Amino acid sequence: METAIWILHLLSAITVIVLVLLQHGKGADMGAAFGSGSSGSLFGASGSANFLSRTTGVLAAVFFMTSLGLTYLSSHKIEDGGVMDKAVPVEPAKPVEAAPEVPADGGASKATEIPE
Repeated sequence: METAIWILHLLSAITVIVLVLLQHGKGADMGAAFGSGSSGSLFGASGSANFLSRTTGVLAAVFFMTSLGLTYLSSHKIEDGGVMDKAVPVEPAKPVEAAPEVPADGGASKATEIPE
């Protein structure tokens, strides 16, 4: 389900970008008044502006709805926890062997003796 929403989200985002780039600015109406040939287009003189703006509005609404849906899914996702939450089996510690006893003088008496 989440993958389908992601695909719809990306397609609507790309399509909104393309439709916004295709639309005429407010200054383009002045060129149409002086006969730039827009009246002979597929949608007529003002039909393309209405069609493109309505389609852009619908796809923008789809984009916002998919954004909200993805936000809802990501905030309610059940995760099995992170690395710190996973239990690691702990082996019991091995007993430490006692260190050999060191004489009170630190073993200096044996080191200073010269063998004969």
